[in-house]
Amino acid sequence: MRRYDVARAGSGLLLALTLLAGCARGPDVDASGLALRRVVIYRNGVAYFERRGLIDADQVTFRVRKEKVGDFLATLAVIEAGGSSVRSASFPVEVDDGSGEDEAPSESGPEVTTVPPPKDKGAKERDDDHEKVKLTLDGREHDLVIGYVAETPVWRPSYRLVMGAGGAQGAAPPAGSKQAHLQAWGIVQNLSGEDWKGVKLSLVAGAPLAFQATLDQAAIPPRPIVSDQGEVIASVPTSETTLATEAAPPPPPPVAPAPAAPGDASEEYAFADEVEAQMEKGGANLRSARRSATATVPAAKPSVRLSDREEARAGGQHAGPQLKRAAPAAAPPPMAMNPSPPRNMSALAAVAMEAGTTRYDIPFPVDIPDKSATMVLLLARQVPGESIFLFAPDGGVPASSSHPFRVARFTNDTKGLLERGPIAVFENGAFLGQGMVEPLPPGATTTVPFALERGLAVDTMREENAEGARLAKIEGGALEIERDWVTHTKYAVRNGADLAARTLVKHPRLHGTRLHAPPKGTEDNVGTGSALVPIDVPRRGTAVLDVDERRLFRQQIDWLDQLADDAVQGYMKDPRADAAVAKQLGQAWDIRGKLRPAIDERDRILAEQQRLEQQSHELRQNLRAIEKNKTADELRRDLTDRLAKASARLDEITKRVIVLEMQINEQQIRFRDLTNEIKLLAPLAPVRAAP
Repeated sequence: MRRYDVARAGSGLLLALTLLAGCARGPDVDASGLALRRVVIYRNGVAYFERRGLIDADQVTFRVRKEKVGDFLATLAVIEAGGSSVRSASFPVEVDDGSGEDEAPSESGPEVTTVPPPKDKGAKERDDDHEKVKLTLDGREHDLVIGYVAETPVWRPSYRLVMGAGGAQGAAPPAGSKQAHLQAWGIVQNLSGEDWKGVKLSLVAGAPLAFQATLDQAAIPPRPIVSDQGEVIASVPTSETTLATEAAPPPPPPVAPAPAAPGDASEEYAFADEVEAQMEKGGANLRSARRSATATVPAAKPSVRLSDREEARAGGQHAGPQLKRAAPAAAPPPMAMNPSPPRNMSALAAVAMEAGTTRYDIPFPVDIPDKSATMVLLLARQVPGESIFLFAPDGGVPASSSHPFRVARFTNDTKGLLERGPIAVFENGAFLGQGMVEPLPPGATTTVPFALERGLAVDTMREENAEGARLAKIEGGALEIERDWVTHTKYAVRNGADLAARTLVKHPRLHGTRLHAPPKGTEDNVGTGSALVPIDVPRRGTAVLDVDERRLFRQQIDWLDQLADDAVQGYMKDPRADAAVAKQLGQAWDIRGKLRPAIDERDRILAEQQRLEQQSHELRQNLRAIEKNKTADELRRDLTDRLAKASARLDEITKRVIVLEMQINEQQIRFRDLTNEIKLLAPLAPVRAAP
């Protein structure tokens, strides 16, 4: 029984070793003599790889993983520091011949050969996982830089923020200062199938356009079938007609260029510099860089040391030397070829901006083994920051509808963009919590919640009403005014702690409104549809914040309306008013000052007239009812007296109404004539209250 167990265990171990050996996949891209020297990782799942080395051969063979051949060919860029040029790049195309026969894979080792190897009938140009891409070179001695883009895991940032930290030497911060120590780390994963040894690493906070290419697959578009058996084509293509023109005179003979001095490579590298600049920008124009794989460059012998070539043939990771060019002195050396300048803090990355994209260059060579990750320090510095409170209700945190968050608030005063990532907050030697930093451009300020504060409570209420009246338009005797639809949102913040609380209220902004007289320090973030409004709450006390939002609306009103009087009076008192319009309004308003009281008096006595007529009608009905009652003489006399007084008052009212109607008609005509002449097409801008 034990022998059987031992035999079964041995069989299982052998099977595990066999499966493990089958899972060894090798590098995604490999070429002997071209060591990996530079890796630039982006935030969109691709990275730029750069290999360099001295080649003494007329052909270079790359082993590229099958699924990455398309991207490799679409982004391949070749730069030579001297020697001849690349003639072509060839690769096999998989064709299904229907035979179904299994053929032995070719040997899997990288190679650099002087002549194409003889083809074996029993071998393919590729193994099970890799394709061979061959660069045919013109001549033998080559100082090559090969760049390409391949898929790779995105790099991810991670931040630490120490609130109230002192200076770089650990000194305490000055009294009243609001400082924090910010650290940014970048986490890089290597899943390329090869170890990265001594590479120059750059992390780019951006995502250039990059797509999957299938240039390694044959594409044969369908074509129409033309039969020679007499069938009729259903659709007849239309013909193109070209009018006769006179032939253009022959162009003048080209002027022969002046012969270049021996060793002058300025013409040779004019195109190479352009390609290298494109690669440095992170593949922003991959189609232009692709042309360099087959471009022909005028021959020029490089100045290569023998010791360098021997070192390159050894295939070491640092075999290739720094490229040396005979370019003019005025041309700056490409950034891809030169190391970063020395920095004061060698442990920090250099931050550079290129076309609005932030790049972090690690100043020292980096070793990242395959199938592993490493974390590099990008920056560490003092930034303006403080720990305060933020009331920002979140549906995922039900208690946040009545309690604020504790937040870390700091400003990115670095030169680069801080990508989205987690942040850990510390203060007084204690861990406070974690939050998430959204993409933060240079100079921007972020507020990161990391805990809920139940020592503060917030109540919210809202009320709406219309306020104000301003002249908007006068034309053709019609009057339009502007009013504000005002929304008051009140936040009552209660503080149960023994310390005063500086609190920010994240107020959701109403669409189309403006903040009126906001408190000092308010941040109106129109892009996010919210405003951060500060409020100071005393210890064990309550403070009320009133957020005033206003939206303009127009309405047409009558000249005699009280809102019209408010709008016109305000316009005439405004020093910005048009003098001619103000004068016309003043004349019209003198007449309105007489017209308005007359109309009010007429309306008042007409209402009295209606009431007296109703009263007289009732008195007459009562008198008819007691007409034959001989015992109601006293009541009859009382009703008769009241009816007589009402009739007398009605006579006075009738006379007064006639007089008022004549006055009103006369004033209305004069007022209408004056207002018809007034023309105001643009309102005065409302006065904004300073925050």
